[in-house]
Amino acid sequence: MPKVKTKSSAKKRFKLTGSGKIKRKHAFKSHILTKKSKKRKAKLTKATLVHKADESNIKSQLHI
Repeated sequence: MPKVKTKSSAKKRFKLTGSGKIKRKHAFKSHILTKKSKKRKAKLTKATLVHKADESNIKSQLHI
C-alpha cells in the first residue's frame, strides 16, 4: 500500500510542541493593519495552541 501524504496546507500552518499539542499562528495579522491598535497587533503576533475540539481534525490531516 502506498504512503499517505499529509495535507500541504496543514503542514505549513501547524507545528507540534514537545508535549504533543498543536501550535498555530493568529489570524488577522497580514493586511489592513492601520486601523488595528498596537496592543491588538502585538497580541496577534504570539503563537497559541489549537482548541481541543479542532485537534483531532488537524492530527488526521497531519497523519499523527
